[in-house]
Amino acid sequence: MVMVERFPRPASLVEALTAERARTLDRIAALTRDRDGILESSALKGVEDQRDTVGATADFERSQIEALLDQARRDLSDVDRALRRFEDGGYGTCEGCGRPISPERLAARPAARTCITCAAAE
Repeated sequence: MVMVERFPRPASLVEALTAERARTLDRIAALTRDRDGILESSALKGVEDQRDTVGATADFERSQIEALLDQARRDLSDVDRALRRFEDGGYGTCEGCGRPISPERLAARPAARTCITCAAAE
C-alpha cells in the first residue's frame, strides 16, 4: 500500500509563503508604476475643465489602483506574519481561538491567521 501525502509538508508551506510573498511584491511594484503613471499624466495636464470626463476617469482609475495597493500591502503583511509565526512555532494556530488551523485551510491559504470557524465569525 502506498501512502499518499494528504497534507502539505512544512517545507512546502514555507515555499508557498515565499512564492506568494514574491508575487505580492511584484504586484505592488506593478500597481505602484501604474499609479505613478496616472499621477504623472494628471500633473502634466494641469487644471482640468470640470466637465472633463478624462480627468474623472483618471481619478477613478487612481482610486481603484490605490484600493488594490492597499489590499496587496495587507496581503504582504499577512504573508510576512505567517513566515514569522512559522519561525517562532506559532504557525498553524488560530489567532482567534488558539486551536489548530486545518491543514486543508493552510494548503488553500498558507497565510491564514484563523480557523474556518473564527473566519466565518468575522
